[in-house]
Amino acid sequence: MEMSLWMKIAWALALGAMLVFLLPRARHMLKNSPKAGAGDWQAVLIPLVLVILFVLLLIMAV
Repeated sequence: MEMSLWMKIAWALALGAMLVFLLPRARHMLKNSPKAGAGDWQAVLIPLVLVILFVLLLIMAV
């Protein structure tokens, strides 16, 4: 089943409108967000490494 031309145009307009509304908000959030320090990066990396190790453990168990 192929989408009709009008449905493709409607989806393109919806995606374009989403970009128009979201990009300025994303710029504002990036400009006004707090900067990460050394402790913040460790708080992200430790759980990430643990998840990767857990996934590798599950892969090896199969």
